[in-house]
Formats: sequence, structure tokens, C-alpha cells
Amino acid sequence: MKRLDWFANPARFLKVARAVQPWAAGIALGLGAAGLYLGLVASPPDYQQGESVRIMYVHVPAAWMALFCYTMLAMASAVALIWKHPLADLAAKATAPVGAAFTFLALLTGSLWGKPMWGTWWVWDARLTSMLVLFFLYLGYIALNGAFDDPARGAKASAVLALVGFVNVPIIKFSVDWWNTLHQPASVLRAGGPAIHESMLAPLVLMALAFKAYYVWVVLIRIRAEIAAGKIRAARLRATGSAAL
Repeated sequence: MKRLDWFANPARFLKVARAVQPWAAGIALGLGAAGLYLGLVASPPDYQQGESVRIMYVHVPAAWMALFCYTMLAMASAVALIWKHPLADLAAKATAPVGAAFTFLALLTGSLWGKPMWGTWWVWDARLTSMLVLFFLYLGYIALNGAFDDPARGAKASAVLALVGFVNVPIIKFSVDWWNTLHQPASVLRAGGPAIHESMLAPLVLMALAFKAYYVWVVLIRIRAEIAAGKIRAARLRATGSAAL
């Protein structure tokens, strides 16, 4: 916890955030542009799915990020509950909307991909249903966090929800192995190595890295905004107390 305690000082954290943020933005934009070019222009169409396979280059990294963001949300919530780290609540609060956006993107692109492949926009199979539950968990966290007049109570209640909801993450990951679903099994992160060609793997990896850099970029912006808002609230409270005296 020593390194985490070092970041407990807002001035130290802001110094690091200001240095990292432009790099994260540049990496996100650069890798995103390269990944989209390779995925939408340079990579070949699939011999079975045709041009519709290009949805994969957004759908799959977005689905990975949905799970990654919720894992980060649960970890930050655990740190906030156990060690009362002052920035952990802010990190969790900043992560939730980003994770919800990635989950919505995964559901949307999955629906667009499912129509030509399965003949329907939606099926209630294990993978899709558990992803929808994940989206509602994100929304529940966001709603619960702002449902109390006391921000500390809201942060504690939403952190408990995040930890309880984490059980859904391994369900999503292994749903295609545990149940018979329409969703295809893992073809990248699997034992024995990727099962897709390098021409398709490269844009997938680039988009995944771009999305992770985007996550870092946006979360740092949101945490800095929360710190600034906290300073403004504290200044207003001091001003109100001085006026009352």
C-alpha cells in the first residue's frame, strides 16, 4: 500500500496525471487510427462472413474493455472499502461511465453483427444476457453513487454493489464454455494461441490497446475534474461557515 499511499496526496496525483494524460491521448488516437485503417480497409473480408466481419474490430475490443473496466471498478471499490484510499472512490466513480459506454458499444455492435450472422438482432443466450446484466450493473452503480445526500454513503453503497456484481465477470468470460450458446468461443485469448490470421489479429490488438489508452485518458480527466469539484465544494463550505460567523 505504500505506493498507493503516495498517490493519496492530490498534488502528487495531479502532477502524474498531467504528465500521463497527453501520452494516453496520443496513443489512443494513433493506435485507434491505425487499427481502424487495418480493420476497415487493409484486412481481407472473411470467407464466410464477408464484409460484416469488420464489425469485429470494434465489437471484440469493446467487449474486452467492458470486462476490464468492471474489473478496475471492483478493484478500486475494494481499495476504497478496505483501506479508505481517498482516490479509490474517485477512480471507481470515473471508471463506471466509461465501462458503461464500452458495454453499450459491445451490445450495439454485437446486435449489428448478429443480424446478418444469426438472422436476428438479439437472442437470450448466456453471453448476451450476462453482458446486458453487466450494463445494468454499471447503471446501478452510477445511480446508487448519486442517490444519497451524503457522498460517503453513496460511495460505500455503490462499492458494495460493484464487488457483489463482480461475480458476473467470470460468468461472461466462460459462458461460451459452460453453456451451449450461439456466440462463438474465444478465438484470441485461448489456450494454444489465437485461432485467427495475423491480418485480422493485428487490427484487433491495435484497437484493444487504443481502447485501453482511451480509458486511461478519460479516467484521468474525470478524476482531475472530481478533485477540482471537491476543492470548489470545500471552498464554498468554508465561505458559508465564515459568513455564518
